[in-house]
Amino acid sequence: MNEILLAQGLSKEYPLPDGTLTVFEGLDFSLAEGELVAIMGVSGVGKTTLLNLFGALDRPTKGKVYIDGEDVFAKNEKELADVRNRYIGFIFQFYHLLPEFTAAENVSFPLLIRGVDKREAYQKAVDKLDEVSLADKAALRPSQLSGGEQQRIAIARALLNEPRILLADEPTGNLDWKTGLKILELIKDLHKRKGLSSILVTHNEKVARFCQRAYLMESGRLKLLPSP
Repeated sequence: MNEILLAQGLSKEYPLPDGTLTVFEGLDFSLAEGELVAIMGVSGVGKTTLLNLFGALDRPTKGKVYIDGEDVFAKNEKELADVRNRYIGFIFQFYHLLPEFTAAENVSFPLLIRGVDKREAYQKAVDKLDEVSLADKAALRPSQLSGGEQQRIAIARALLNEPRILLADEPTGNLDWKTGLKILELIKDLHKRKGLSSILVTHNEKVARFCQRAYLMESGRLKLLPSP
């Protein structure tokens, strides 16, 4: 299978008043097209930091990330934004929905920022909400929706630009297990239907069981776990 994401020798450090905090160094990783992979680990181990590098939201101290063969960090900030826009959909633990906007407006926001016509953006947003079974809630605001419904809105927004890579950071971390299970089933279904290549970051072994491969992040290293 072809690799859509390849990381080589990744290191991330943060300066401290009395030295340097090394989150990880010399880390390698690959994601094949169509794979669904979990990265596990306790809170604070660096999972989110790593995901931000994969998604070009942050730059590594050392190392390279290739997306579809492109050297991501050889690009300037504008080019990086284009890579994110073309390739990557993000799902976060805390949804990041704008409370004053409706569900459809929240989903359409990335298109509006790009200057797409408001009516066209709204229709595309409603279509995406339909894919997550929320078209009937398009006119409601986040405060009128459950946590699970808010995460479905966030998933619809992540898929708006038809990304090839889906990066999910603790997508069920803010939900009870019954609701989280439905979200995982939705993500797995969309992953398969849309031919996505996906990484789920989690501390929950139950989430990792939904994936084809699972890694444990520990002491700055990724360890491939045995298949369940």
